[in-house]
Amino acid sequence: MTELLDTLQRWFVSLPHCATLGFEFIGVEDGKPTLKVNYRDDLVGNGSNGVIHGGVITSLVDTTSALSVFSHLDSAEAMATLDLRIDYLKAATPGLPIYCTAECYKLARQIGFTRAVCHHGDPADPIAHGVATFMRGSSNAILGGDATGAPL
Repeated sequence: MTELLDTLQRWFVSLPHCATLGFEFIGVEDGKPTLKVNYRDDLVGNGSNGVIHGGVITSLVDTTSALSVFSHLDSAEAMATLDLRIDYLKAATPGLPIYCTAECYKLARQIGFTRAVCHHGDPADPIAHGVATFMRGSSNAILGGDATGAPL
């Protein structure tokens, strides 16, 4: 793992919402990071069935996907989520941790394209699939152009 990715994964899981949700960095293989969230009662969305709230999975997919974009960069840069779509395939099993592995399958000059899978330990048995796009250098965006005036 590169020094940049090591630094960024520690930073990502320390972000207030990630720390509150208890995200843990599991590792990275072939540029594909994996994060985990353990089951906790305070993360349950429906008390009658004990299933983790979909917002937890959304945050897990978004965070892991962003980290996958950084696995392709030489230096840190600002980035914003442009689009995030999640297909919830089945309810997460109460009591089990949820893992998310993401990959950046295309990194363009200004956009990173990702896909992710959430599961209980077997990616072949997914809970959810996610796809997202991220805008690179987002803090430099000025009214439809970047800091140099070049169109986005």
